[in-house]
Amino acid sequence: MELIIYLVIGAIAGFAAGLFGVGGGLIIVPILYVVFTQMGYDPTVVMHMALGTSLATIIVTSLSSVSAHHKKGAVMWHVVKNLAPGLVLGSFLGAGIADVLSGGNLQLIIGVFALWVAFKMFKGANVQVDVSKHLPPAPMQMLAGGGIGVASAIFGIGGGSLTVPYLNKYGVVMQKAVATSAACGLPIAIAGAIGFMIFGSHGQVEIKNAIGYVHIYAFIGISIMSFITAKLGAKVAHQLSPAMLKKCFAGLLVSVGTYFVFQGIKIFF
Repeated sequence: MELIIYLVIGAIAGFAAGLFGVGGGLIIVPILYVVFTQMGYDPTVVMHMALGTSLATIIVTSLSSVSAHHKKGAVMWHVVKNLAPGLVLGSFLGAGIADVLSGGNLQLIIGVFALWVAFKMFKGANVQVDVSKHLPPAPMQMLAGGGIGVASAIFGIGGGSLTVPYLNKYGVVMQKAVATSAACGLPIAIAGAIGFMIFGSHGQVEIKNAIGYVHIYAFIGISIMSFITAKLGAKVAHQLSPAMLKKCFAGLLVSVGTYFVFQGIKIFF
């Protein structure tokens, strides 16, 4: 039954990853939080486990998703190259920051962030991207990648919630922004997962079937299905309008954000 749960999570998360370029983390994290809690894991590390395991699965999801986007010629590889150094360093640092935060604080931070991004995305859903704008120089892109990496590791996501709006701001149309975001999710996920493994292995709580904060069985089950369904999500993304993608993306974020804000408040009260 546990394996079936992980396979179902992977199927849903993979489709979302290909569709929104979010790496699936926004779905994986809340579901894993519920599953790990029900399985009786120490509540002080449940949220950290959800984040670390989510990032590990995004490694596989990103490979599948970016392959489908690349075939359509939508990935801006020169932008990925500029962002990557910052994404790697930032993601590893973000894992360290998440390690020192409590589960309740992480939930509130993630919830508020998701709601904020949803508002920004929904507000600009029907606003046309100004294609006359251009991305800043490479050093500035690398700096932006650092910020995206830190936040992504703390939130256990592939960075789409930040990378997509960042690229939109500088004139990149939604489909290319989603595809490029999917590619950026790979360096974020690798560095972040390694960070959660290292920092988690030094923790006071011993976690069964895990390396640090990465649960091995959950990683395997989710990765298998997400690798398959991410390609389907990527195909659907190219059949929808930019406005529709943004509205769907915002709706997903509202659901996740509301859930985590509620859970975070419950812990404090």
